[in-house]
Amino acid sequence: MMDIIANTLIVCAMGTLPLTFEILHQDPNGFARSGRLSLAHGTIETPIFMPVGTQATVKSLTPTDLTDDIEAQIILGNTYHLMLRPGADIIEKLGGLHQFMGWERPILTDSGGFQVWSLGDLRKIEANGVRFRSHIDGSEWFLGPKESMEIQRKLGSDIVMAFDECTPYPATYSEARSSMEMSMRWAEECRTALPHNGTQALFGIVQGGMYPDLRRESLHAIQAMDFEGIAIGGLSVGEPKDEMLAMLDALAPHLDKNKPHYVMGVGTPADLIEGVDRGIDMFDCVMPSRNARNGTLFTDHGKINIKNAKYMLDQTPIMEDCSCYTCKNFSRAYLRHLFIAKELLSSRLNTLHNLHYYCDLMRRVRQAIHEQRWPQFRDHFLQQYRNTTI
Repeated sequence: MMDIIANTLIVCAMGTLPLTFEILHQDPNGFARSGRLSLAHGTIETPIFMPVGTQATVKSLTPTDLTDDIEAQIILGNTYHLMLRPGADIIEKLGGLHQFMGWERPILTDSGGFQVWSLGDLRKIEANGVRFRSHIDGSEWFLGPKESMEIQRKLGSDIVMAFDECTPYPATYSEARSSMEMSMRWAEECRTALPHNGTQALFGIVQGGMYPDLRRESLHAIQAMDFEGIAIGGLSVGEPKDEMLAMLDALAPHLDKNKPHYVMGVGTPADLIEGVDRGIDMFDCVMPSRNARNGTLFTDHGKINIKNAKYMLDQTPIMEDCSCYTCKNFSRAYLRHLFIAKELLSSRLNTLHNLHYYCDLMRRVRQAIHEQRWPQFRDHFLQQYRNTTI
């Protein structure tokens, strides 16, 4: 094993528990790296994929599924959805989000910024936040930097995300700059509202649309505010893949190497590999769980649409060398039957596979970086994933 090439200790101004990020291995010719992030509820190995548990649950799965089969190290919750139902005050009174949902490992909570942005005509952006109507009952709410920090404090998540505005795509240069500058003002308010402490790490979010100079300007501002981690937002919002990768390319040489890097809401297995190659440590996306419920399953050789009639008599598993519960016990033919019959077990088994696949892919990525064969792993994976038809 290579010696640890970086070991950054983030010492908190309050409390006694330090938050640490260690870089364990680095690709000598690029930005890919593996690391270890220690948080209040445990340690995670990076690069990592984080399953999305928007409403204090990863749909159709139990915490035991997530720990024992999927081997998820950290999951996500969402400020917007939890503030509406059941409410942050209720969760706080019940012991916080970890106790509420029976999850003992780390949790990251999104700030709610993307969700209120996606409400469209139901929201109005103001100087200090966003006024919006609930998608549940039409009631009026306000969410800004201070409110988001207070809600996430009550939830008790290990990683708190700054409140920002997701720049729409497409956006003019002027629109992107105005949106980015507002997000930077809000980021500063978040840092003030949630100062360094011993239990919650605050990540700032880089915005700037599809303009490299705005992205770099935003990154400089975020890094100057001394957040515990750096997130990249506003990607995978409808832009072509080459534009998304161009924004990561613009940022990769300038990211603070001593802090974890998180790209939000991305994406396909190929996106994860491309992100790791550009120095990204953390990923999340609803794609594996949402697609599972719609009958789409992920493999190294691309996607399987389990609805297709060609799987009616197929006795092979989704993926031959996959060790998930679904692949060890059930055939494509059975999974097709469950989906066509609209059985609840379909969503469960499909989700088990997809999330296991994503998390295991990141395990293989870490191993490849550790064994100094990252370029070979990257090239082989991308070639077979993109060029194979199942």
